[in-house]
Amino acid sequence: MKRFLKLFLKVFLIKLALMLIIVTLLAMKRAPEEYNYGISFNTLYAQELGLPWREVYDAFLDDLGVRRLRLAAHWPMVEPLPGEFNFSELDYQIDRAEAVGAEVVLAVGRRLPRWPECHVPAWAERLAVADRNDSQLRYMTAVVERYRDRSSIRLWQVENEPFLKAFAFEHCGQLDKDFLDQSIALVRELDPSRPVLVTDSGNLGTWFGAYRRGDVFGTSVYVYFWNPELGQFKTLLPAWFYRVKTNFMNLRFGSKETLLIELSAEPWLVAPVVEVPIETQFDRMNELKFLEIIEYAKRTRLSDQYLWGGEWWYWLKLRGYPGMWEIGRELFVKEANESDV
Repeated sequence: MKRFLKLFLKVFLIKLALMLIIVTLLAMKRAPEEYNYGISFNTLYAQELGLPWREVYDAFLDDLGVRRLRLAAHWPMVEPLPGEFNFSELDYQIDRAEAVGAEVVLAVGRRLPRWPECHVPAWAERLAVADRNDSQLRYMTAVVERYRDRSSIRLWQVENEPFLKAFAFEHCGQLDKDFLDQSIALVRELDPSRPVLVTDSGNLGTWFGAYRRGDVFGTSVYVYFWNPELGQFKTLLPAWFYRVKTNFMNLRFGSKETLLIELSAEPWLVAPVVEVPIETQFDRMNELKFLEIIEYAKRTRLSDQYLWGGEWWYWLKLRGYPGMWEIGRELFVKEANESDV
């Protein structure tokens, strides 16, 4: 019996040592020469905050100096009535991006950034699934055809974290992988000149489904969380874990450009910001945590990082709390000046 236990312990220690060696090797990733910062802008979120969305967007470009944008072609915004398309918001955003020499990741689909995860026009909600899918493909076709000749478009993002079940099932239902593949194929067919980005959660996603489907992969990074049972808590994942996942995916599916497409720098809330006391907001996100998050993200060694929460920074600035906005400006303005030379 003792001999068996010794043998078992020896085998276990050997396997553990091999695993540690493998993880150590996978965690090796050279730091980029520089980090390229972008930001997500969301028309619907600016409106939820009671802000004129054009004012916020212009401030991103002109005051923060943003030159890398992720924009969302929310279906209800683009097609409020069946067959009646409204491109006024996106036209303005794309025009202004091109005027300052900014590049755009344009997200299309049903599941796009911002709660409630899946954004569907009221008229389409009443359709049978097959008819709704057909309508979604027509809306996606209209968006891609309208902007595929625009020089500012860098990537098409199809859906947002489609494989993440948490937070989304109530509004999105079960993922239809075949329809996701059909949507990706449609965008590639409509614009074969640009890569398709597919994303997954960094904290909760396995990455497998999204990574193998996209030409470019994007992950999110959330450092601070909150829920009613646990209160506020910090991620247990070390930053090197993202290097391990990235290198493992490269080995498994081939080397692929990977973006940190959603780096959260806003408070985790379950109610609209305007209904939450400012003290609560600052307890869950503040300048010190923002700086900590930036340093954490650098240790992932992902060179292109898109921040999340700029509309909230602007909302704070208008109320006499400019700290978050000023930290963002320091990240963006140097890069903007260099690109304008």
